[in-house]
Amino acid sequence: MQNVRLSGAWVIAGVSLCALGFLLFMGQPFAAKAQEPKRFQYKIVEVLPDTQNMQTKLNEFGESGWELVAVPMGSMTEPRLIFKK
Repeated sequence: MQNVRLSGAWVIAGVSLCALGFLLFMGQPFAAKAQEPKRFQYKIVEVLPDTQNMQTKLNEFGESGWELVAVPMGSMTEPRLIFKK
């Protein structure tokens, strides 16, 4: 009776190892890919200090894929919008 139990344990272990080997062999390889550094473009746009003009420029550049990243507050007579893409 003990030989039957021992044989059953070996069969289960063998099937488990075969399944694991199959999964390792057929599974997708784990390849580490080097990531390229992100590259950005920047654009600085001077606009008139009225809300409608600024909103028009923001929408215009936003539709082209530019993202507003800063509005320096140094000169309110000539505000600058800084975009990146």
